[in-house]
Amino acid sequence: MARIGLLGGSFNPAHRGHRHISLQALDVLGLDELWWLVSPGNPLKDGARDMAPFEARLASAWRMAAGTRIRVSDFERRAGTRFTVDTVRALKRRHPRDRFIWLLGSDTLPNFHKWRDYRGLAREVPIAVIRRPGYDSAAHAARAMGWLRRFVHPSSQASHWTEWSAPAILFLRLPPDPTSATAIRAQDPSWHHRSVQFASHHERVGMPRFARRPLDRT
Repeated sequence: MARIGLLGGSFNPAHRGHRHISLQALDVLGLDELWWLVSPGNPLKDGARDMAPFEARLASAWRMAAGTRIRVSDFERRAGTRFTVDTVRALKRRHPRDRFIWLLGSDTLPNFHKWRDYRGLAREVPIAVIRRPGYDSAAHAARAMGWLRRFVHPSSQASHWTEWSAPAILFLRLPPDPTSATAIRAQDPSWHHRSVQFASHHERVGMPRFARRPLDRT
């Protein structure tokens, strides 16, 4: 049994904040690996004008995760899943012996009730909420917490999450990183052009297999 954390998102672009919270979560949750699931298209961000091409976002994640136990995946594109609940169920079918925990930023929790079948997702895997500066009050007051509150576990038991039955949620107070993808895009609107060049070069020379298809494990 592998203990695997899942962090999904647009990664538009992936940045040091993603890397920072992921490395912290690997340690605190006792994870064997943490998978970054780069979304082909976030249903809640349909029509966003500043969404970079998928290849650029995937390449930015490859670069940011290099040299760590973070694995980058295009699983959602290959599996054809659009909603997180479907992605998680597909992963559980493909890896029935492994245990998964979903990582959710506290800035996302206020909108969690808008996710497709968010209660169904919570019944599939435990959820670890990662603190983002300035969102503590909004996260605890989130509409979804009206239902999830009864399933909260103390952060002191974070390493024992595989012993819990879902629904289960905990709040991790990890040292925050203020890096923002929105700020990066504002300061460097053409960042994705360099990422596409990075991806093209590494596809020619050969990306490591784990970076291209990390979830097809036996």
